[in-house]
Amino acid sequence: MTEDERIASVLDEVGPRLRRIRRERGSTLAELSAATGISVSTLSRLESGGRRPSLELLLPIARAHQVPLDELVGAPPVGDPRVRNRPIVRHGRTLYPLTRQPGGLQAYKVVQEPGAEQPDARVHEGYEWLYVLSGRLRLVLGEHDVVLGPGEAAEFDTRVPHWFGPAGDRPVEFLSLFGPQGERMHVRARPKKS
Repeated sequence: MTEDERIASVLDEVGPRLRRIRRERGSTLAELSAATGISVSTLSRLESGGRRPSLELLLPIARAHQVPLDELVGAPPVGDPRVRNRPIVRHGRTLYPLTRQPGGLQAYKVVQEPGAEQPDARVHEGYEWLYVLSGRLRLVLGEHDVVLGPGEAAEFDTRVPHWFGPAGDRPVEFLSLFGPQGERMHVRARPKKS
């Protein structure tokens, strides 16, 4: 369908839409004419498709019916603005990517269900920052074995042997920011005093 054909199709649908809206409001052509200043014959031809709609005709009709102009011309609905990333399921973790660019700093929302997994510390290049949203997160980092609760954060060099997962029998939900080249996150908990 060409652009001209699409426009013609939209305009052809305006008349029946005008009639439907007027009837839903329980208004007669004469009442609409009095409210808009447009003659009854012009309104009748608009509704029957005998006259092409123009802004000069549609604006007073929209105002009289108290509807947006889009409703009269049948503008296409705006698409859903939400971003729908597909989660990644890996080693019992569901990762929701929050960044899209390859390489560099990566951000994930992670949900991990409890399991029988035993800590298996790993090392790799990079730097990681974790922030617990809900549940409790166990972090084994070198000689340290700590449990983080909601609102707590940890950051560490991933060249130190590390493992993290749910602490206990409940799921944990957390944010993970990871820099593969060792980029550090810069987090300041409170402003400097002046």
